[in-house]
Amino acid sequence: MHVFRRSKTESDATPLVQETPGGRPEGKGRPTPSRKEAEAAAKARAKAPRTRKEIAAAEKLKRSESSQKIRAAMKSGDERYFLARDKGPVRRFIRDFVDVRFSFIELMIPLLIIAMVLGYTGNRRMLVISNFLLMGTLVFILVDSLILRVRLRRELIRRFPNEPTKGTTYYALVRSMQMKFMRMPKARVKIGEKLPETYR
Repeated sequence: MHVFRRSKTESDATPLVQETPGGRPEGKGRPTPSRKEAEAAAKARAKAPRTRKEIAAAEKLKRSESSQKIRAAMKSGDERYFLARDKGPVRRFIRDFVDVRFSFIELMIPLLIIAMVLGYTGNRRMLVISNFLLMGTLVFILVDSLILRVRLRRELIRRFPNEPTKGTTYYALVRSMQMKFMRMPKARVKIGEKLPETYR
């Protein structure tokens, strides 16, 4: 009757393999992570935002870091991180074209402030000077803007004949209205400097 009994040696030699629901042997298929790797993974899971508030804070931090990177690039001139509106040789030329010329538009804000202060003094003579200064400033700005537009379009057609000019005048006027030290991206040229013939 001992025919149906299995020996102890035969039973021990057969490995006990647990099968998955799909019928395949259960196994990791990858090496066991070290203690250091396990601790690093646990820390990463602990730091991951879980609540809506934590996710919003993480997104805010990410946007802040992106803005700082863009601002630093605008100061250093690294065009890789510029905004789309500031990228390309055409926009680079427009910035240089505006920066090499002295523009009356730069004086708009200081002159308007002076005109307002004189107008609030209550003195009739100061009021007349304020109005004259205000009208004179607006006339100079209008004339200077027209000159800027005509010269810029002429240079753009000559230098970039196959490039669209839509929005270029607005881009130049907005930059020219800012005082030079406040312009972003930072000015690369000085007033009166000769510009290169080619921009790439």
